[in-house]
Amino acid sequence: MNLDKETGISIMKIGEELDTGPVCNVYKINIENNLNAEDISEKLSSLAAEKILDNIDDIYEDKANFIEQDHSSATYASKIQKLEGQINWKEDAKIIIGKINGLYPVPSAYFMFNGERYKILKAEIGHAQGKAGEVLSDQLEISCGDKKSIKIKEIQRQGKKPQSIGEFVLGTQIKKGSFL
Repeated sequence: MNLDKETGISIMKIGEELDTGPVCNVYKINIENNLNAEDISEKLSSLAAEKILDNIDDIYEDKANFIEQDHSSATYASKIQKLEGQINWKEDAKIIIGKINGLYPVPSAYFMFNGERYKILKAEIGHAQGKAGEVLSDQLEISCGDKKSIKIKEIQRQGKKPQSIGEFVLGTQIKKGSFL
């Protein structure tokens, strides 16, 4: 959600408090464009599975060098509230895409239209222009605050199954010219 360029895992000893123990190894991955939280979680799980055996051997053989963390630079991530997923179309397109990708699959980024919640599951940045929140095409390209747009690729109407945008537009009341 913060548009970070990298993330990773670390091998650490468990301390009394959450994430306070010393660290022996850190492994980073680049966050590619349009990866969502689920994609990143799978990549990190694979990385952990690959690295854990070597680290266990090093720890067991007393070859691991554990270093205390700098606790003054630690930050706490509070629980994400469902309301944080509501899209503000006045924000820049990249911020909205970050919210969509960062909150997928749960709690999801969403907008309200005629009293119903619509979760955006996949989207990409477009270059059409209009007023913030304006639906610019029948394929649900929506204008954002920075004179860019997002193109919705997959959406889920409240109480319904996820749909590709092609399926969704066949029965939707959200048409070109609507405001979200």
